[in-house]
Amino acid sequence: MKGALSWPFVRLYVLTLFYFSANSILNVVIPLKGEALGASGTMIGVIMGVYMLTTMLFRPWAGSLIQRYGPVRVLRLLLAVNALALVLYAFSALEWYLLARVLQGICTAFFSMALQLGIIDALPEKERSQGISMYSLCSYLPGIFGPLAAIGMWQWQSGETNAFAVSMIAIAVLTGAAGFTVRIGQEQAANTAEGSERRNSGAAMWRAVGRIAQNKHLLRCSLLILSASVVFGAVTAFVPLYAPQIKGGSAALYLMIQAAVVVASRFFLRSRIPSDGKWRPAFAGGVMLLLSLGSLAVSLASSAGSTLFYLGALLMGIAQALLYPALTTYLSFVLSIEERNVSIGLFIAAADLGISLGGIIMGPVADVTSYSFMYLFCAMLGAAAAAVSVRERLRVQKSAGADG
Repeated sequence: MKGALSWPFVRLYVLTLFYFSANSILNVVIPLKGEALGASGTMIGVIMGVYMLTTMLFRPWAGSLIQRYGPVRVLRLLLAVNALALVLYAFSALEWYLLARVLQGICTAFFSMALQLGIIDALPEKERSQGISMYSLCSYLPGIFGPLAAIGMWQWQSGETNAFAVSMIAIAVLTGAAGFTVRIGQEQAANTAEGSERRNSGAAMWRAVGRIAQNKHLLRCSLLILSASVVFGAVTAFVPLYAPQIKGGSAALYLMIQAAVVVASRFFLRSRIPSDGKWRPAFAGGVMLLLSLGSLAVSLASSAGSTLFYLGALLMGIAQALLYPALTTYLSFVLSIEERNVSIGLFIAAADLGISLGGIIMGPVADVTSYSFMYLFCAMLGAAAAAVSVRERLRVQKSAGADG
């Protein structure tokens, strides 16, 4: 095989699968452990949300350092820090999870940037969307088996962490072994860094932050991914606590369905994702509408039953599979080469912020109201984003008609 499915890239995808396996387990264990210890929804949301909040803060810096030093050198350092975070999860109490989440968030910022920028730089333009989709696919593949494994550990150990500790250590070892043998176009990255170290350093990062509102492409994509990620973050943080309120509801089954749909959609629909640098309002609006309908189904499931609950997983999985790679690929075409890495870092940071807010903000909303109302609020947020996309399409059509 050649291109995005050649052996060097397959090794990157395997590394991605190992790396994100830990989080697929933690996303279930942390809320369950927090609830068992009497933590409020707000506290659980903070512990869950600080992971992506930290990732967001370090994304732009990660893009700058990776461009300066190359992805391989950065990758090997962060894998050592990631192993330390997983050991903290394995042997510490809930109070230390906050520190572990911060460390893991820093590692994820550099890990995802190193692999995605390496894929973008190494693949030809026509295959970028497939490479990014395969990376995203493998980052969600652990979500198929991780939740079930987490529930099994929790029920079997009755809250003890022996099996959980073994799994964290095993994942740390496998990730380190895989990460220290990969190559991500190291020579090309180093040469690029050597020629542009000065103009693409921290100053360029802060210039990009200051101009985000002035770049319509970056602003448009960032707002869409921010809105969608709030919903995704609320699902990750609170479905393990919401599912017992639904007749026939299972958090593990829900998360497995959503992850399986993401994986299947990103593989079978990867060639359907636009990869020509053109903005398609109908595509973006349709995906956001699927997201809104999925959140609405989850909201109504508390009274209507598990059928709607799992239908929501299906719709959200499709939306999650299509939106991120489509927007990332679009930005890789329309952003200037000089600041593309840092700007894509800012875009990914917007996704991280949304996931973080899904836990930090939606936790208090659920405490004051209910999980059902909180997901209804998420559905309204997705509908608003879809309406904005449709409105832009109408504006573009009107402008084209006037020019004609």
